[in-house]
Amino acid sequence: MTEAAASPASAGSRAWRWLAWAWLLVVLALGLQQVVFWRAPAIDTDIMALLPGATEDARLAAANQRLAEAVTGDVVVLLYARDWPSTHAAAKAFSTVVIASKTLRVVGADDADALSKAVAFHAPHRQGLLTPTQREWLRSATPDAITDMAMARLYSPVGGGLGRWQDDPLGLWPAWWQARAGQGMQLRDGVVAVRDASGRDWALLRFQSAQPAFRLDGDAPLQTTLDAASRDARKAAGGSLEVLRGGVPLHAEAAASRAAFEVNTIGLGSLFAVLLLVWLAFRSLRPIALVGASLLVGLAAAIAVTSWTFGQVHLITLVFGASLAGVAEDYGIHYFACRQGHPEVPPRSMMRRLLPALALALLTSVLAYMALGIAPFPGLRQMAVFATTALTATFITAVLWFPWLDTGTPRHSRFAACIAGSLAHWPRLRPNLVGGALALVVVCFIGGGLQRLQTSDDLRGLQASPPELLRDEIAIGKLLGLPSPAQYFLVEGEDAQVVLRAEERLTTALQQQVDAGRLQGWRAVSDSLPSLQRQQADRDLVIPAEALARTRVAAMLGEPSPAATAAAVASLQVEEGLRQPLSAPLRPLWLGDVDGRHASIVMLQGLKPAHLVAVAVAANGIEGVRWIDRTSTFSTLLHHYRLQMGWLLLAGYIAVGLALLARFRRNAWRAWVPTVLAALLSLAALGWLGVPLQLFGVLAQLLLLGLGVDYGIFLLEHEGDGASWLAVCLGAASTLLAFGLLSLSATPALHGFGLTLLFGIGLVWLLSPFFRPHARPPASAPAIAKASIIETP
Repeated sequence: MTEAAASPASAGSRAWRWLAWAWLLVVLALGLQQVVFWRAPAIDTDIMALLPGATEDARLAAANQRLAEAVTGDVVVLLYARDWPSTHAAAKAFSTVVIASKTLRVVGADDADALSKAVAFHAPHRQGLLTPTQREWLRSATPDAITDMAMARLYSPVGGGLGRWQDDPLGLWPAWWQARAGQGMQLRDGVVAVRDASGRDWALLRFQSAQPAFRLDGDAPLQTTLDAASRDARKAAGGSLEVLRGGVPLHAEAAASRAAFEVNTIGLGSLFAVLLLVWLAFRSLRPIALVGASLLVGLAAAIAVTSWTFGQVHLITLVFGASLAGVAEDYGIHYFACRQGHPEVPPRSMMRRLLPALALALLTSVLAYMALGIAPFPGLRQMAVFATTALTATFITAVLWFPWLDTGTPRHSRFAACIAGSLAHWPRLRPNLVGGALALVVVCFIGGGLQRLQTSDDLRGLQASPPELLRDEIAIGKLLGLPSPAQYFLVEGEDAQVVLRAEERLTTALQQQVDAGRLQGWRAVSDSLPSLQRQQADRDLVIPAEALARTRVAAMLGEPSPAATAAAVASLQVEEGLRQPLSAPLRPLWLGDVDGRHASIVMLQGLKPAHLVAVAVAANGIEGVRWIDRTSTFSTLLHHYRLQMGWLLLAGYIAVGLALLARFRRNAWRAWVPTVLAALLSLAALGWLGVPLQLFGVLAQLLLLGLGVDYGIFLLEHEGDGASWLAVCLGAASTLLAFGLLSLSATPALHGFGLTLLFGIGLVWLLSPFFRPHARPPASAPAIAKASIIETP
């Protein structure tokens, strides 16, 4: 009978050992993957990548992707000194430092050779290219006005044209190019000068990032280069210099630098805090080494699986994952706490005894984290995959390795004994005057806090760019009249000509908004590459006017009238025009054929939030034109899913309550109520502190439900067991430290997430012992409680 019993145990032991060796091979593979991954980390810093894409609409998705790619590597710098010579010297000194650094490349968008080629390319089509102002003038100009214009150009001391007078008697061609160049911009001494509203000339420098902006080593090479260039430029300008910097790479680098600090603070801080708690509780290096190893394996597996699943890891996911050290260590701490409380039980027997409870804890935690992935948010699904993978890998490491590597005798410590013994002195809830007064205070606190609690669905809650960089971006946008990618018009049609004609109708309507002061301007492909229909209409205006000018000027000069020439019929095609070097700014706006239909983007300049509605309705009635407001769309999505997750949270509490009722019957409320109270108190605390509730805050409440209810369950399952209470306290303390550090994040969403869990986990740990059943007679106490470390000398 003994041999029969020993045989299955021996077989189970061998199977366990083989699984441990197999897991070692997996861990070695993870180690190799981490080496490869961190050589060139695939880290995503785009805030929009966290949000749902427009996958239901191919052209809208293509438009958003094209706008994001267009500005990915661009860096813009504007310099102003006391006068133009000083500004020019500063610009040259700035560019010299940047070129030498090799972190940025100078963009030669104003290359003279490219300009001459573009002029030569467009010249055959010039009679079909007019600005709106020229078009209106030609429609209403009298013969005398046309003659005066031609004579003024003929006798102008600077010529005023790009060719002979005979080819362009009215000077229409240079005015068209000036409109393309941009208002207030000119090439001055080899540097682009931009004049602001007060008449000051700024030097405009454009660069392209030569390397990935994301680095997790805490360095900021772009910022370092620009700081050094600014110092040299200031010296060249004589000490007084204003510098404005902008561009997506600068925001990405700032986010990466902040992330490096937060990963070190949150991740390493959580890890050191957990290891310190393990040392204080168990007074041995072995638990520290094993718990630390399990955490490292869990994080490595999380990064590997996330990068394999999504192709990259988002920056916020990485920062969020740094807090998992305070949750994933629970399995190891539970094991060593029970080993310390029951040293007579062999390691493998102890793990077999704990395995059902640990597996249930893993399941509840995984379900809580997987709730993050219910909403169709790529960022939240990444976090769900990252967290569940980390927890599962840590659990497997603890279960398979700890029984084999934990070969020593557990040590007892005064710290552990004090924590375990504190349960016996923890008060229980009783219906008396003190309890009633305390309940009244709690109700008033919750009521007042919830009344003050506000919600926020602002997209800016997902990013944390430095304020000075945001100020520079706003100033640059005003100076250059840069369009915003947040709001634009999407134009669609059966072919390219239909799209261009729809663009032209739209820009005519937008001109009324410009005249009303609601808009500064727009950027559209049709302004530089008009439709064939408009080109023909413009030729019908230009050709008779120029013929009239030549004839009348010749008569005034006493020369014979020029011979009539055949009307030019050359038409400019949009595809040919976009291939020109100077058309580079227009290429992101032309989507071409997408899913069987053509599309383009019309971007807006100088649009203020107060005029969004007025400008949006300008497109009403224009077929094929859609108003796209990405900020409003994402805010609506955040609002929708915050409400949806709120209802899911309510359903979760009901489901958990029913499950507890099935397990604990009339005592189920004792495990359920502490989590409910902690959730309400944490929300009230946010209200009193003035921190708005965002989608991430609701998701934090989901995690609070999944993690916090375990404390009440454990106290009911192992009533009076000091070793179990020790494990609960250590787990709660490490979780509090992890999410408490997450509340230090500069990203508002993560800050609110961490703050909610900081309050929630702390409160549920504090409240759960109050709701324990009243003490039973000693004869009915569980046998395991008698072996508690409280009674260990």
